[in-house]
Amino acid sequence: MSNPLLTPHVLPPFASILAEHIVPAIQTLTDQNQQLLAEQLAVLGASDWQSLIAPIEKRDDQLNQAWSPVSHLHSVTNTPELREAYNDAVSLLTAYNTAMGQNAQLFNAYETLMQSADFAQLSQAQQQSIRHALRDFRLAGVNLPENKKQRYGEIRARLSQLTTAFSNNVLDATLGWYKQVLDVIELAGLSDMAVQNAAKVASQKGLDGYVLTLDGPVYLNVMTQAHSRALREEFYTAYMTRASDQGPCAGQWDNHALIDEILQLRQELAQLLGFGHYGELSLATKMATSPAQVMTFLRDLAAKSKPMAAQELAELRLWVEANHGLCELAVWDIPYYSEKLKEAQYAVSQEKLRVYFPLPRVLDGLFATLQTLFGVNIAPVADADVWHPDAQFFALSREGKILAWFYLDVYARDGKKGGAWMGECRVRRATEQGVQLPVAFMVCNFGAPVGDMPSLLTHNEVTTLFHEFGHGLHHMLTQIDVAAVSGINGVAWDAVELPSQFLENWCWQPEVLTQLSGHYQTGEPLPPALLQQMLAAKNFQSALQMLRQIEFALFDMRLHCEYGQAGFVSVQQLLDEVRTEVAAVIPPAFNRFQNGFTHIFAGGYAAGYYSYKWAEVLSADAFAAFEEAGIFDAATGQRFLQEILEKGGSEEAMTLFKNFRGREPSVTALLRHSGIES
Repeated sequence: MSNPLLTPHVLPPFASILAEHIVPAIQTLTDQNQQLLAEQLAVLGASDWQSLIAPIEKRDDQLNQAWSPVSHLHSVTNTPELREAYNDAVSLLTAYNTAMGQNAQLFNAYETLMQSADFAQLSQAQQQSIRHALRDFRLAGVNLPENKKQRYGEIRARLSQLTTAFSNNVLDATLGWYKQVLDVIELAGLSDMAVQNAAKVASQKGLDGYVLTLDGPVYLNVMTQAHSRALREEFYTAYMTRASDQGPCAGQWDNHALIDEILQLRQELAQLLGFGHYGELSLATKMATSPAQVMTFLRDLAAKSKPMAAQELAELRLWVEANHGLCELAVWDIPYYSEKLKEAQYAVSQEKLRVYFPLPRVLDGLFATLQTLFGVNIAPVADADVWHPDAQFFALSREGKILAWFYLDVYARDGKKGGAWMGECRVRRATEQGVQLPVAFMVCNFGAPVGDMPSLLTHNEVTTLFHEFGHGLHHMLTQIDVAAVSGINGVAWDAVELPSQFLENWCWQPEVLTQLSGHYQTGEPLPPALLQQMLAAKNFQSALQMLRQIEFALFDMRLHCEYGQAGFVSVQQLLDEVRTEVAAVIPPAFNRFQNGFTHIFAGGYAAGYYSYKWAEVLSADAFAAFEEAGIFDAATGQRFLQEILEKGGSEEAMTLFKNFRGREPSVTALLRHSGIES
């Protein structure tokens, strides 16, 4: 029987992919690519694009087309069989990528091309891809002596195992704890939808009563709605001790040892390549030029935010004491009473808003917004091959011409990684048959429909959806045909969040909100009074939220600069130090946030979590251009499309930003949008 991962397909054949196909396909393709590269280099004369790079790009794309659906399935339909095959395949890919990056003959061919007269005749995208490739060869240790090259490969292989294990532990710890409730009185405060969903989950597990899980939407519901302080404490404890030595599952799926080994190996890797620490290595591919610059940026934001955050917290404490008689606020009280205070001040809450944001209406409003901004139309495609009945497939077009496609999978379920993300399924690139159009995976974790009730989103979840579609547009609207710098590829990591955070701004525009909203039973749009209250509450506790993100970012950067250095004691002590410096709220000693910090220990954000704030400066300033010209100003929208979304990674991020804005970015708009400075 043929292996579907080795057979050319326009789109992934999800229904045909089995765990047993994965390792043979990746082994075949990596072996084949290595052999073909050796043959190519053996007869390579003068280096030019067509003889050197085009064949490599073609082979890389074939490998990506086999791997992207596997990686995606591992995130959205995680099973023991798939996990084992995925882990084995990751080891093969890591070894393959290391060998490619350390191929001195290939590196020399790239260098020869860059130094040749032909280089000037190449397109900007082709030139940029070659510059990036040469940088990445050096970062892969191409110039190291053989014994150090071997050690580099060993470290990379081990890190891929460790980061995958970290992610699996967090997923298993999230799924491994739940709360069965027999008396509905214990669920007082939770919305009808949350209670119905808890009953549905209990039924699925064959249990009586109600079951509350640690899925993101459920956890947030409990923390912001549940009247029972004991229930909130229990959930906070379970969630904030996942994959650790603390809490109800202490010692199960514990990531503590993995964190230490990941950090040790990252520091060794950095020093092997001539960097002082991993923080410097991480920034070699980013806009920021040094860890000191990043930490100054973060501390400056913290200094501007702390006075307002202290005021926000003091206001909350005074209000709770005056209205609820509680003199001491625990960390599990803060989300609950913050929501109550917000409702008291603005007569608005996420639950009150939720009934006006049924997912089908939100999607229609989102698609209409994108049509107005960028002239694109989005329509569902019937009978697509998908991995789960909840997943959908859409075409994105302009004036009847297909530009891209995307899959949409938005409901939380067992076996699906938490959070929200955009993933690359196919990249836009030039082929012998014409342009290969991009395809994206768009994934969220919202509450699923219950009975006749559709999925109802909080406004925070609406913003999450817009955020991921910003990434999706960056990938799908690119006009670059060189895979290495097409879409999000080749974009500096601290600029990659620019389009996503930029698009969030439209979730707060009255004319957009009327399109996004409609009561799930009556279709009535968001009432004007409620709309105004929601807008008035936009910056409620924004300084506290700002400090929390700065806490994560500063911890991440300091950790990757200081681990293993003189004076470093432990990950926990460093986190405690960072909290003392910038946090408004100090969590209890049992909190093990770091053990579930997948962004930096299992994602791409190691010594890069600051990118969210860095890019938020860019996105706020970019949106300010629309505030100045009109939020749907056609010329400004066209300029953003052409200078940011279409260009991908073909030019430096700062160059593209200045082309759009006419100047370097300013932090002023971010502070104004956050209500921290007027």
